[in-house]
Amino acid sequence: MSDRDWHKAIHPVNFKISMMVVTITTEEFGKTKDGENVHRFIFEGSKVRVSVLDFGCAIQSVEVPDRAGTLVDIALGYDDVAGYEKNTPYIGVVVGRVAGRIAGGKFSMDGQDYSLVVNNRPNNIHGGLVGFSRRLWTPFVNDNRLTLTYRSPEGEDGFPGDMDVTLTYTLDEDGLLTLDYLATTTKPCPLNFTNHSYFNLAGQDCDDVLDHVVQISAEKFVPVDHNLIPTGELPDVDGRSQDLRFPVELRSIKDAVCNGDLDLTFCVGEDGMMKRVSKVVHPATGRYIETSTTEPGLQFYTAMFMSNTVGKSGKSYKPFASFCLETQHFPDSVNHPNFPNTILRPGETYKQSTVYTFGVEKE
Repeated sequence: MSDRDWHKAIHPVNFKISMMVVTITTEEFGKTKDGENVHRFIFEGSKVRVSVLDFGCAIQSVEVPDRAGTLVDIALGYDDVAGYEKNTPYIGVVVGRVAGRIAGGKFSMDGQDYSLVVNNRPNNIHGGLVGFSRRLWTPFVNDNRLTLTYRSPEGEDGFPGDMDVTLTYTLDEDGLLTLDYLATTTKPCPLNFTNHSYFNLAGQDCDDVLDHVVQISAEKFVPVDHNLIPTGELPDVDGRSQDLRFPVELRSIKDAVCNGDLDLTFCVGEDGMMKRVSKVVHPATGRYIETSTTEPGLQFYTAMFMSNTVGKSGKSYKPFASFCLETQHFPDSVNHPNFPNTILRPGETYKQSTVYTFGVEKE
């Protein structure tokens, strides 16, 4: 099956309507500390406006109307390149080669041991000190699609093999933002990509998301230990505070934060099959975001570790003032043979698709 046929099979409705008029304009966003030019690509649709950078493939803004038609930016971000170069919370960017934590920064594969940088003691997180999130990608615009490519060389962040990665952003007139990932490698290597955008449906400059209502279609979840590494168990959510199969206001589960309930991977279904996995609504404005993905996991995170981060227009971002919907495989999968496979081998092509649908509910 060709990549184009795969795209049509994964989301046929989106493919059919994606030819409707959405414009993309390009502008300079600034320069890196090494003097490289960074560009912003602005998707302009009738319902939603989205800005993406070629630095880290960052979603820099998402403007969505409320019931009155007022556009508000609901995505956290920075006003300049320096913010994204630092960006310790990974706001808006794509992370890899491996999203999430790898226990002790170590794994074994095919009889060989590998050691990665420990950048989130005592673990490796989100690929390492630089990863994909602090790299300048090569952009290409075609109609309503922005394609970004990057070659990760052998040994980068300690990972084996050269890896070629492609990410395509597509926006359609119905407010669907699709992220299609492809990757190949010259040597066996674990991989687990995700986008790490933070959202607040009341506006990126609002102080909390406790009045948001969340629903996640998951029968099981991935519990973690005191180092936030999976225990290996995949228990049912039934009868637990992790049961979000029915709409729940975030305020009502905030007391469970000390147990990690708001930084948690949910098991949302079969790997490779597109399915609707979550919906978050802000009742006061009607704005919502639905998530569909081919990934088996959804990391739901309410920025509980956010601190000392100043974003757009000088806004100081706080814990519980945003949430992430990170579609991915389970953390530390490379060290858990009972988890879905994350090893990519030469001759194989990694494929992932995630769709964020932005919209407004009527009263």
